[in-house]
Amino acid sequence: MSNVPSNLKYAASHEWVLKNADGSVTIGITDHAQEALGDLVFVELPEVGAQYAADKEIAVVESVKAAADVYAPIGGTVTEINQAVADAPESVNQDAYAAWLFKMTPDNMADVDALLDAAAYQAVADAA
Repeated sequence: MSNVPSNLKYAASHEWVLKNADGSVTIGITDHAQEALGDLVFVELPEVGAQYAADKEIAVVESVKAAADVYAPIGGTVTEINQAVADAPESVNQDAYAAWLFKMTPDNMADVDALLDAAAYQAVADAA
């Protein structure tokens, strides 16, 4: 069974979202997603300053088995990327919740609240 922290929000496309005190959000892929992909060998991150609509491709993670798109769980502007993950993609396999991919300023914080909670995401992950 995957690790699904209850303090995060989730997208059905297997991204997690953490609300930060400064009004930004931190986003990564879930433990379930990294488990399904296997050993990650490459992470392509978005550009800082780029704007994305919800559900648009924003990043790519590649494993020895497959490449997978990472989708923006909400609309917003990228404010920071985690270069350490690009330099060491295996860090996502080691701890998917510590190895965040990027931070965004949401267009609308209510969009974050509308995402799945841990129990709802666990049901999606179990069905996958």
